[in-house]
Amino acid sequence: MSKITVNEQAPKASNIAPNRSNSAKQSMIGETAFLFDKQNYILMGVGLAVIILGYMLMSGGKSTDPNVFNESEIYSFRRITLAPFLVLLGLAIEGYAIMKKPK
Repeated sequence: MSKITVNEQAPKASNIAPNRSNSAKQSMIGETAFLFDKQNYILMGVGLAVIILGYMLMSGGKSTDPNVFNESEIYSFRRITLAPFLVLLGLAIEGYAIMKKPK
């Protein structure tokens, strides 16, 4: 077994990592790098708006009389076909906005 004496020291981190000048460190601190581009965020907003629109079209159908079931209002094209399609379209737009590489 070897013992480390006071004169022996572990390698310093400055010897391992490459040295950067102070000006390079200063410029890196001042910059903020966004993960996505402006166009990606716009597409995400559009996708979110389409999803919200789909859920708004899906809502409703309340009857004034709880004993009456209005089948044409509940099972309308808007609630059964259009609204779920818009929700799925909004999710597809969100996926595209996330996967699109910024320029």
